[in-house]
Amino acid sequence: MRQYTLHPGARETLIELFEREFVTGQQAVGITVCGRFRDLDDPDRFVWLRTFPDMAHRRRALEAFYTGPVWRQHRDAANASMVDSDDVLLLRGPGFTPEPGTSEVLATVCHPTDAAAFAAYAARHLGTAHALHHTEHAENDFPRLPVRTGEEVRVWFGPAAEPAPWPTRRLRLEPVKPEGFPG
Repeated sequence: MRQYTLHPGARETLIELFEREFVTGQQAVGITVCGRFRDLDDPDRFVWLRTFPDMAHRRRALEAFYTGPVWRQHRDAANASMVDSDDVLLLRGPGFTPEPGTSEVLATVCHPTDAAAFAAYAARHLGTAHALHHTEHAENDFPRLPVRTGEEVRVWFGPAAEPAPWPTRRLRLEPVKPEGFPG
């Protein structure tokens, strides 16, 4: 899960570039680009997810994309829109793409202190309507893109659930509508 802090007013510029160039550019090298979102509570934040079948595929696909022609051609414009692109969680989970027509998604980032207690909480409060992810503890084998380390997180996308008894942050997200999708 990547959370970019952008220069004031630059979000729509980045989204347009991302949708026009980076979605298909990443897909071409085997990256699955999932949900892309505007943070409804921060006009200068863009949140998105991408998935890989495993860490080895991740490394190869990222290498192909970030040394390839799409990134080389458009990286300066993308980077010019960003204040910070290093707020990245390396997660294991199903990925998440909202259903077409969804106007708002709730994402919850939770820092549980006890894995067994979280499992019990999840069994009671999270179900098939929640796309639950957890920290991937594998080494980041593509260090050119930093990820946050040293923390245990659970992230789920879906309807509000009973508040977790651990530190959480809820993100209200508006899905970026794919090109050609009405509304």
